Amino acid sequence: MGDLWRSQEMQLVQLVIPAEAAHDTVEKLGYVGKVQFKDLNREKSAFQRTYANQVKRCDEMQRKLRFLLEEMGKTEIVDLETKSQALQDAVANSRSGFEKQHDLDELEVTLEELEHDLCDISAAMTKLERSKSELVEFQLVLDRAGSFFDSARRSASIDSNPAQTTAGDGYGMMEAPLMDGNQYTSDMQQVSRDPYSTTSSINTRLGFIAGLIPHAKIASFERILFRAMRGNMFLKHQEVGLVMDPAQCEKQNKSVFVVFFSGERSRAKILKICDAFSANRYPLPEEPVKQASMRSEVNARLLELSQTVEASEDQKRTLLLRINHDWDSWMALVKREKMIYHSLNKFNIDVTSKCLVAQGWIPTKNREEILQALKEACLESNAPVNTVFHQVYTNESPPTYFESSKVITAFQSVVDAYGVARYREMNPTVFTIVTFPFLFAIMFGDIGHGLLMLMFGLYMVLSEKKMEKKVKNDMVEMAFGGRYLILLMSIFSIYTGFLYNEVFSIPTTFFGPSKWVWNNSTEVYAMPAGSSPYPFGVDPIWHGTKTELTYLNSMKMKMSIVLGVCQMLLGIGVSLWNYLEKPTGPQSSERDMLSIVCEFVPRFLFLTCTFGYLAILILVKWFSGSKADLYLLMINMFLSPGAMECGKNCETSDPLYGLGGLAGFLVFVAFCCVPWMLLPKPFILKKRHAKKSGGEAYDVLSGDDEDLMDYNGTDVSQSAGHEGGHEEFDFGEEMVHNMIHTIEFVLGAVSNTASYLRLWALSLAHSQLSSVFYEKCFVSALESGSAVAIVIGFYIWALATFGVLMIMESLSAFLHALRLHWVEYQNKFYQGDGYQFEPFTFTNIKMD
Repeated sequence: MGDLWRSQEMQLVQLVIPAEAAHDTVEKLGYVGKVQFKDLNREKSAFQRTYANQVKRCDEMQRKLRFLLEEMGKTEIVDLETKSQALQDAVANSRSGFEKQHDLDELEVTLEELEHDLCDISAAMTKLERSKSELVEFQLVLDRAGSFFDSARRSASIDSNPAQTTAGDGYGMMEAPLMDGNQYTSDMQQVSRDPYSTTSSINTRLGFIAGLIPHAKIASFERILFRAMRGNMFLKHQEVGLVMDPAQCEKQNKSVFVVFFSGERSRAKILKICDAFSANRYPLPEEPVKQASMRSEVNARLLELSQTVEASEDQKRTLLLRINHDWDSWMALVKREKMIYHSLNKFNIDVTSKCLVAQGWIPTKNREEILQALKEACLESNAPVNTVFHQVYTNESPPTYFESSKVITAFQSVVDAYGVARYREMNPTVFTIVTFPFLFAIMFGDIGHGLLMLMFGLYMVLSEKKMEKKVKNDMVEMAFGGRYLILLMSIFSIYTGFLYNEVFSIPTTFFGPSKWVWNNSTEVYAMPAGSSPYPFGVDPIWHGTKTELTYLNSMKMKMSIVLGVCQMLLGIGVSLWNYLEKPTGPQSSERDMLSIVCEFVPRFLFLTCTFGYLAILILVKWFSGSKADLYLLMINMFLSPGAMECGKNCETSDPLYGLGGLAGFLVFVAFCCVPWMLLPKPFILKKRHAKKSGGEAYDVLSGDDEDLMDYNGTDVSQSAGHEGGHEEFDFGEEMVHNMIHTIEFVLGAVSNTASYLRLWALSLAHSQLSSVFYEKCFVSALESGSAVAIVIGFYIWALATFGVLMIMESLSAFLHALRLHWVEYQNKFYQGDGYQFEPFTFTNIKMD
């Protein structure tokens, strides 16, 4: 917890790395993961940098690895959802001994060969599958289209009358031959040279074309044929179901068709229409003997092709299984090398000295670990000289770095979503761990709802290792990332549920029965003499009474004000710790003392003398049993300071009405705090600036003069991001800035206190919604006495509880608690204008 109070101390360091050890040095630092390199080549594009070709090479290898992964996914060898975790495990395991399992050059050759082999196998398999699909379609044409001729022959043998053609049934079956049966069996001869059509000569040239067409196009196909041929054609078709299309390599619902026509010109038109409708045509022999012979030949070729395809699939699967064994380590190596070259592109290169110059931020406490890594890298790379490491002093603002565990990460994310803390600024996360779930629970307090949320949070916490390996959508990922936050919110909700003594809006008596009893003589509830109030939380006797809403309104409203004032005073108190922290730079302690005197003290007094006084009055009224009207007291406090008027029909003996003098004094102090915050600080800063005789620059902080220069002789303090030296003082700008902050604080003291009333409003809304759902859905069903009504009522109540209260209300309470922390609490001390420390580390390697 100590590392969470403030960000860790950072140092800007410069590394002069021998060219021979540059790669190994960056790799070592990547495993340490505590250096954030600065980009010293911002003016250069990605293609102008030194290691652009190496990065492009790694990109090409990544493309090949992704291609291999896609092939493994198509073959169902690997589960793509678990590949990301396997990649991270490969990165973690590759650090042992700092040896590379594969050389990058060898891996490049291996990937080239594997891609070529897979492409050849895939191309051959695609060709085989296309041939197989064509044979399957040809087999269907032989079976289904041949049945058309068989049916015609059977009809011809029975009826010797002239043929009459009909449209047939839905499957296009032919009920009579096209011509006289005797002529059809004796004179039909093949005359066409087109391998996909057959033409017979009787008295005229008669032919037919057979094939397959998508079933969805059969109606349009028939209509176009009829119009193009002017009715001089006959089409028979039959649906065959899903068939693999050879051209598109996907299954389609198709139909077998046979088109009968007369003449060569008709044949040419039909062929063009078939091509336009993507109809696959196949040669169909007319004689039954030839059909049977061709059918057996097609079956034999199909069997042979199936065996060849299976052998190719086994060969491809064997190759992919071998690739799967090494894919994780290959991808880890390529990604690691790509990150290394990206970092090397940020360095300056000194060609004459054959070295690279790098700058970066490091945590001060990890300095020795980084030095040890630099020594090991130089030894293992056999560099002639060691890496030069020295600190650079600069006025640039360092990055913010907090070391947090997986439990603290969710709370830190809540704070960072508003803004990253300024360097060495007080971290709000320390108090947010308690205040955020507590304010949420004030609005969501219920034992039953808290238990449901607790079960959800416990499930995610207990199964986090299993869930980390799964690919999750955005909503599940967000809930899983905040699992510990949800767990704490549920625990606090159960606690506040005990304070409210409610389980799904049902009053509880966990701490004994109420001490209030019904007095028959006065017909009111009364507490016997000597009895004590309910030991813990709200007395359940209030539930269902006429004054329940009035009592809970008053209690929760005053509670919200007290909690809000306490949290705002906490925020002002935290600002004192920011002022006491001495930042880098000369005379910073004087600026800090000035802020303490001219900002912290008047702000604390102003809030304490106004709304802090109101919170104290609320507590005194609760403990003393006073009946004073606090609204009237606060109005008279500002409109007539020092007056003791209590209005008509009030008890003047009430001790709270005798505090008029104290209230007047507090108002006087509060009004004095406004000019105190507004005027002194700008004039004192102006006076200090005048003493500097024209505003000379800040002195050098510490260290040797050579430490302030980079390797190329450039003044780092002037070139590293923010400009160093003394900025020109503008009194008008400082005065306007101070005026804005003063007005913002004074008006915010009122608006922020009123904003905490959302605790009261949402708590009351949650309780009343829960009560309405319970009474109108479940209780009404129980009173009906019908089993069906009870089941339906319980179902509706459970659905409303889950959908409205557990999801919508919890999300609403979460957002309101988030707003109270961001706006009402953190604006008292938190600037949030820093930037995150993002070190170069291999632990960030993930799937694309």
